[in-house]
Amino acid sequence: MDQKIKFHKYQGAGNDFILIDNRDKGLNNISTALVKHLCDRRFGIGADGLMLLQNTNELDFEMVYFNSDGREGSMCGNGGRCIVAFARDLGIIKDKTVFLAVDGEHDATIQREQVKLGMTDVYEIQKDGEAYVLHTGSPHYVTKAKNLTQLDVYQQGYAIRNNSTYRQDGINVNFVEKEGAGYFLRTFERGVENETYACGTGATAVAMAMAIEEDLNGPLEIPIRALGGQLYVSFEKNGQRFTNVILKGPATFVYEGFIAISL
Repeated sequence: MDQKIKFHKYQGAGNDFILIDNRDKGLNNISTALVKHLCDRRFGIGADGLMLLQNTNELDFEMVYFNSDGREGSMCGNGGRCIVAFARDLGIIKDKTVFLAVDGEHDATIQREQVKLGMTDVYEIQKDGEAYVLHTGSPHYVTKAKNLTQLDVYQQGYAIRNNSTYRQDGINVNFVEKEGAGYFLRTFERGVENETYACGTGATAVAMAMAIEEDLNGPLEIPIRALGGQLYVSFEKNGQRFTNVILKGPATFVYEGFIAISL
């Protein structure tokens, strides 16, 4: 049975998403194949991921996130910022919100296209050789690189994501280079299985890893430049404990439309 569904497209620093208002539960049994089709850049709408905005008890809304490979994903920071903008544009919220995601509650504020999103606290960071491994809502591997603009991120990221240590569960692979007062970041994302223009949980992981690398403490705000735009990560750091974590950056409406799907 074919039907048309309404969708909205948003992007956060080039990380792009399909957003669907699913408060009526019209897509309650969305399939992996359908998500993969909608995210396909040739045969569907095209996006790094898809999100359903749904009702939930006590909080403003629920964010249900799917990677472009069709599978439900872990927390997506840029997706979280985009769904906050979507909720504002739908009239569900004004300039503040608390919503539910796969890793728990998140608070956020929005002013025009700038969203500040509260992220999960981090209390444990491991090392894999010289690289840092940590979980900021999604698992991340952070390694320093030289001449990052010339790096083959797909080849090197794919190799790390699929090695014997990380193959089973997958991991997002971040390459970072010092740049002025902040850092330049490029990320190979699991679930997309390619480089994306930005990664919010990756930017958060990189900021924390570099704060440890440089032995920084106290309240910090660290600029992180991704291929698609500028992000900022702030937190309070005490040793390897990171609290009051906030991801700040743009969340921009691109377009809306209808697409025919088969249910």
